[in-house]
Amino acid sequence: MTEINNVIIIGSGPAGYTAAIYSARANLKPIIISGLQPGGQLTITTDVENYPGYENPIQGPWLMDQMKKQSENVGTKVINKMVKEVDFSNKNKKIILDDNSEIFSKTVIVSTGAQARWLKAKNEEKLKGFGISACATCDGFFFKDKVVAVVGGGNSSAEEALFLTNFASKVYVIHRRDKLRSEKILQDRLFKNKKIEFLWNKEVTEYIGDKNLTGALLKDSITKSISELKLDGLFVAIGHDPATDIFKNILDMDDEGYIITKPDSTQTSVNGVFAAGDVKDKVYRQAVTAAGMGCMAALEAEKFLSIDND
Repeated sequence: MTEINNVIIIGSGPAGYTAAIYSARANLKPIIISGLQPGGQLTITTDVENYPGYENPIQGPWLMDQMKKQSENVGTKVINKMVKEVDFSNKNKKIILDDNSEIFSKTVIVSTGAQARWLKAKNEEKLKGFGISACATCDGFFFKDKVVAVVGGGNSSAEEALFLTNFASKVYVIHRRDKLRSEKILQDRLFKNKKIEFLWNKEVTEYIGDKNLTGALLKDSITKSISELKLDGLFVAIGHDPATDIFKNILDMDDEGYIITKPDSTQTSVNGVFAAGDVKDKVYRQAVTAAGMGCMAALEAEKFLSIDND
């Protein structure tokens, strides 16, 4: 007989782990399929200052490790694999893993999060990992006493620029507009840091370098003039795209690929399938809101399982 699970959670991070904690405490014996980046985006974040309950900054990887251990301690099984395909057409949902094994569940919680967005400028693919990165906390150490740039004007670009000042001798912030979108407290820190210089109304059109990045061509969005900026490294921080490819034509999504849920709910367009965290949230995108949605999804899954769904 094929085992039918109660709850399978696709993806980890604050949403997935919180969903698992609540599901496990309801004795639903949840399974987490951790995915490509176990722990989600917080595993590539250093200082976390805005997660409630901690007087001093904590480390993102540490917080995710604690959530994982907590979920396991209350009864969650974690499978360190990726989902290749899903079939939600039947009452018992089928999930096919990257090793072609299949597991079934009465409910599914999707918490696959979002992935870094790239500029798609010339030579970007060629030089990714050779001076071009989307994760300052992963790669900043390699640019000690070097000149680097961060592209973007939101919170993520501000945080990456500030982090890079711990290593680099100079940090340029390249933004296509003439003002930032990041929080005021982050802007104040940026403007006060003597290592940081702003390049306003500029867009990267091409990366320069043979085996390693040596610079970038910048186009002025007002004058249309092209200039060259000498660089040792460049970090792209222009946001993320939801990791929803495997759910296309299965779950309803908006034009940007975010999963659509019912108002004040995590219920998707498929009965018994719920979505939580950055995979459906393009407004707040915070660890604490993702965790809250994970809680909601678990409670809704528990309610779904408690009624007759025939």
